[in-house]
Amino acid sequence: MSSSCCTPGHDTPTIVATAVAQPPRRSASVLRVRKRLIDLPGGRFLMGTDDQDGFPADGEGPIREAGTAPFRIAPTAVTNAQFATFVKATGHVTEAERFGLSFVFAGLLSDELAASSRSVAAVPWWRAVPGADWRHPEGPGSSFATRQNHPVVHVSWNDAQAYCAWSGTRLPTEVEWEYAARGGLEQQRYPWGGELRPGGRPMCNIWQGDFPTHHTGEDGCLGTAPVKSYRPNGYGLYNVVGNVWEWCEDWFTPDTARVMRGGSYLCHDSYCNRYRVAARSSNTPESSTGNIGFRVAG
Repeated sequence: MSSSCCTPGHDTPTIVATAVAQPPRRSASVLRVRKRLIDLPGGRFLMGTDDQDGFPADGEGPIREAGTAPFRIAPTAVTNAQFATFVKATGHVTEAERFGLSFVFAGLLSDELAASSRSVAAVPWWRAVPGADWRHPEGPGSSFATRQNHPVVHVSWNDAQAYCAWSGTRLPTEVEWEYAARGGLEQQRYPWGGELRPGGRPMCNIWQGDFPTHHTGEDGCLGTAPVKSYRPNGYGLYNVVGNVWEWCEDWFTPDTARVMRGGSYLCHDSYCNRYRVAARSSNTPESSTGNIGFRVAG
């Protein structure tokens, strides 16, 4: 398996990747997608970290000067409602649907599904659940219907690219993502500053309690949260850390894995404190899980 502790991947011998067809032509909804994008001026900034709590093996450091031209980026991750519009317009079938399964955190499953689904050896809190996909986030019997404004999950990098091709957008580069996530702050650990819970107030959707057995639910979310939860950063971006991992355009490992940024609702400082703006992770382009989504740029 070529994946981090945070997300399992679809590169096991029992699963065969399926090529993604070119998406159909764009629909009128493209104008709405692009209208939501925020204009950012770009410029030079200090990227990365030498944080002692970081993961040097992930390539977080050293701190270096980076820069980007002006660009546009969505204030939120793509929602279930937005992805449903894309699927209705194009007929796109996600790779999770093609594979017939995706990976779901065991604590979100019914007792029956948790007992019957295959666990992932290296990260046993993950289950390979037949029938889990963006429409059925926790597998058969679940639905996104009451989560229209939550981030779409169970989408691969290839699925995200298909959405971008339809909408006339693209995935942000890793430099663009970090520039936007920092919100104008220099070398702060989080999008809002250096303290995780200023004044004791939750600022992002991450695991609270003892991972993976006990979640206090203090912020009201066990899984995903609505995309405009918590306060936006200085550039008007919501939930750039926590909630769901976000695909970036770049390769993490050449020809093998793509970059993901931002952490997810399963991150916890006891095992995966990758909800910091400099943190990085990766997965293979065909992989999907219940905590991976994306936001678009232009």
